[in-house]
This record gives sequence, C-alpha cells and structure tokens, in this order.
Amino acid sequence: MTSSIGGMDADLTDESVYERIRAGRLTRRGLLRLSAGAAGAVLAAPDRALAAPATGIVKPLPPELFVPHGTNAEMRWEAMRGRGYLTPADRFFVRNHVATPRVDARTWRLKLWGDGLHRSPTEERPVEFTYEDLLGMPAETLTAFIECTGNARGLYASQQGQQASGTPWGLGAVGVARWRGVRLATVLERAGLLREAVDLLPRGLDADYVDKGENLGRVRRPLPVAKALKDVLLAYEMNGAPLPPDHGHPVRLVVPSWVGIASIKWLGDIRVSTRPLYSPWNTRFYRLFGPDHPPEGGAPLTRTNVKSAFELPFDAVLAAGRTHLLTGRSWSGNGRVRSVAVSADGGATWHRARLHGPRPARGWVRWELPWRPHAPGRYELLARATDETGATQPATAPYNTFGYLFGAVVRHPVTVR
Repeated sequence: MTSSIGGMDADLTDESVYERIRAGRLTRRGLLRLSAGAAGAVLAAPDRALAAPATGIVKPLPPELFVPHGTNAEMRWEAMRGRGYLTPADRFFVRNHVATPRVDARTWRLKLWGDGLHRSPTEERPVEFTYEDLLGMPAETLTAFIECTGNARGLYASQQGQQASGTPWGLGAVGVARWRGVRLATVLERAGLLREAVDLLPRGLDADYVDKGENLGRVRRPLPVAKALKDVLLAYEMNGAPLPPDHGHPVRLVVPSWVGIASIKWLGDIRVSTRPLYSPWNTRFYRLFGPDHPPEGGAPLTRTNVKSAFELPFDAVLAAGRTHLLTGRSWSGNGRVRSVAVSADGGATWHRARLHGPRPARGWVRWELPWRPHAPGRYELLARATDETGATQPATAPYNTFGYLFGAVVRHPVTVR
C-alpha cells in the first residue's frame, strides 16, 4: 500500500513513513494525552478471567541457558553453539511486561471490533474467532526472528559509557523460530475489513502494566493496516508445537522484521480503525528520545537494525596453541545478511567469515571462521555484518535514553591461556 507524499510514493508498511501522514504532527504532550485517552477507552476488557495470572516466567530458566532479568530472561549465546538453525523453545528469550498469563485455548476468543469493519462492531459486540476457527483456516509457515527493541541495551554503558534506562540486555534478547498460523490478512478479510481502515490496535491478555504508579492498561501497540496485510502472522505454533505459555499461547502476532513489541503475545482483541490510533507503546515508549531527537521523540520504531553475535560467553577462556572455530549469527530487519567480517585484534584487521546453512529473508545467517591466536593474552573479537541493502554495523551506536536499537559492532573479550 502506498500514498503520495510530496509527489513521491511512500511505503505505508513503514511506520516511520506512515507517521508523517498521520493526522497532524503532535507534540509529546499531545501524544501522551492521546495515549492516556486510548488507555481509558480499552481498560474495561471482556473475558479477563481467561488470563489467570501466573508468577513470573513459566518455563525453567537453567543458568547455563539464561540470564534472568526480573520478568524477562536473556538467552546465553553459548547455548546456541552446535545447535541447528532454529532457537529451541527451551532457550528462546522471554520479554514480559508482567507475569506470563495462563490462557485456556478452549475458551479463548480473538475479538475484532471498531469502525474499520463492516457494521462497526463494538468492543461489547465484536466479531469473534475461536482457536478452532483459526485451525480451520489456510495455514502458513514463516521462519523469522523476534528481537526485543532494547536488545544489547547494556552495551551502551559497558561499551560506550552511556547510561540507558530499561533492562540491561546483552545480545541474547533475540531468537529465530518457525512460526505456523494464519495470515492476519485472512482474518481481517473474514471480519469485514473496510478499505478506509488505516490502523489496528492488537492487545494482549496479560495483566495491566503499571509504570511508576500509573496504570497503562494491557500491552497494545498500533500497527498500520498496510503492514498487517503484507506479511503479519497470527501464530499458534512455534517450531512444530503449540506455542508455550511464555511465548504467547494460544495465539500471538508475528510481525516480521519489526521490533519485538509489535509481535503482541497472548493476543485477545484487535481494534480496527479508520483513524490513526495511539497507545503508550507508540508514544511514551518505542520512540527514540534524547539530546539528538525531538522532544516528542522520533517516529515509532519499526524495522530492527543489523547485529551480530558470537556463540561464546563474554570473557570466555580459550586454550593456547590450537586453532579455534569462531562461530556466530547475524541478522537484520532490512533483509538477508550478505557478508560478515571478523576481527580478532580489536578491529585492526578483518577477515571474511564463511556463511553457511539456510538464509531466509526474515531470519539470521550462521557463520564461522577458524582462528589461531598468536600468543596467550587478552583479545577482543569483533563481528561486523552487512545486509542486502548495504547497511553495515557501525563502530558506535547513536545514543537514545531508552537504549533502543544498539547496532554497533560488539567488542567481545576473550582470554587465551
């Protein structure tokens, strides 16, 4: 879907472009006012009993697989060494705003409502689909990564000396899975989508999120209809099995190549609107704020950037006098990674890594490079990826106060003994 802006076609699947043609340019105060109004409009949600609260994260978090961060859990990259292409569910990272809810698929309903549908169904009388309804629709499979927008946030401090607020993730808030489900476009068509519809507001069934004493309601984030119709999946399977509780059972959104907050888990309802929609998750959060950004923040974040990770722990100890096979993975929201260069001397010299295995457009690529250290001591390993658009990881990441989208080359320390 495109529109003309200044005589040029604009891709409305990119919210940073779409934001420019929303109804006027709002100040940050205006955006917060709108998001507060949106919160009040949707707090009285039906079927809250479907989401019986749980305590924290459901699945085990063995220390050899995860670094816990409160209601979140970061995958240890060394746990992926020697594994296949996909991230197993038992080591897929967890990003929760609150505790994982337990939702019964037998009584679950997906509810669609709003003036963007025929007959303008309300939240009290929505169009409903059961779990069995979705299972009976044409299914599609998509291999794609999901990545927390703040992945690598902790590196702003440790690598650039800049403090950012939020969970201090290393590089482990990302994973690739094979998702199976129904295209969101199929469900929207059956619900009676109007051509005039411009925005969706998917909302999860997790508990209300309270930020500094303020109840912001359940997690929800607007999604342009154009993106929804392009490639978004209502997923009910992950790696060939029903979604586990921590990853959105019974149904979640998978929004390929976009920041993880767009892929709403435990999906409960979707508002469909002929007007732009707002929530705290596209006004207060998930924009770039800071000295180099406008007071109201930049446009809502959409595509992820280019990143690379070694399948090694930080400060790993390697044996001297032998050749080591350095392995890792690289990914980008722009498309396939085209090449990866590795340095073992802090960036003084670079060597091209060998890419191998599957290379789906919305996944990651695995790579390897043999390395024989010339002497015992401390080393910094660097991996720098370039994607098919030509985007390359920079030496430093532009700063923002929430620490989103750290995409700089990571300096990975190891010791050779």
